[in-house]
Amino acid sequence: MGLKSRIETTLEAAIAAGQSGSVPPKLASALGYAVTPGGARIRPTICLNVAVACGDDRPALSNAAAAAIELIHCASLVHDDMPCFDDADMRRGKPTVHVAYSEPLALLTGDSLIVMAFDVVAKAAESDPVRGLKLVRELAWFTGMPGGICAGQGWESEAHVDLSAYHRAKTGALFTAATRMGAIAAGEEPDAWTELGARIGEAFQVADDLRDALYDAETLGKPAGQDEIHARPNAVQAYGVQGAIKRLNDILGGAIASIPSCPGEASLCEMVRKQAERLTPVAPVVARSA
Repeated sequence: MGLKSRIETTLEAAIAAGQSGSVPPKLASALGYAVTPGGARIRPTICLNVAVACGDDRPALSNAAAAAIELIHCASLVHDDMPCFDDADMRRGKPTVHVAYSEPLALLTGDSLIVMAFDVVAKAAESDPVRGLKLVRELAWFTGMPGGICAGQGWESEAHVDLSAYHRAKTGALFTAATRMGAIAAGEEPDAWTELGARIGEAFQVADDLRDALYDAETLGKPAGQDEIHARPNAVQAYGVQGAIKRLNDILGGAIASIPSCPGEASLCEMVRKQAERLTPVAPVVARSA
């Protein structure tokens, strides 16, 4: 089974479990709506790539770690899109959850997906409780405070923002979780994998800032120009377009250099190179209307 199939199968099973029994039909439907069809599934793919590179001797645990990261990511998108934050009406080319189902159901959907993520890992942990407990703690750290995506969102309410800390928490957290949790699931120490995840996360955020500034909503599949509209700190504002592109390339080069020596080192290098091609803006850029 390929990595994509492993991710999708585990996610489908988690959603099906959340929809089973005597449950509120609308909320059950919203769970599936928020997760499928998904985006590129880049975070769980990174997680599984690292696990495979480290031996992947507990594939069920690796699958659970990857799916949990994606569930947290999907939950964060549901919450980010709500009127109290970005007030976005489109995500992945379709109406956002609060538009399609209502604000109360969007809030409950995000909350339910977060709880589901931990449940997925806890169930898989029966095969290796020690690794499972480590995965739960990693997921908690990179989801909440002080260094997780909740902290990243919190920076947007501050008058003075540390751009590096903001990017590291809001976007980088789940990428760092992906590399560290992939290593843990395969029985390796995670610290050597922190830099790779952090660099990929930072690169993804810089690329996202560039796309938000340069592309239109049709190209993105979600509202464009949100950084400017919400006065959010961003790489284009800090470095300019060309400076941000240079920063992106420098970060990705550092990501490749940071990959620890392991049996799957060559395949990981190739994965990062493919992500670099995907993230780097290409000409002609679709300019947004003024």
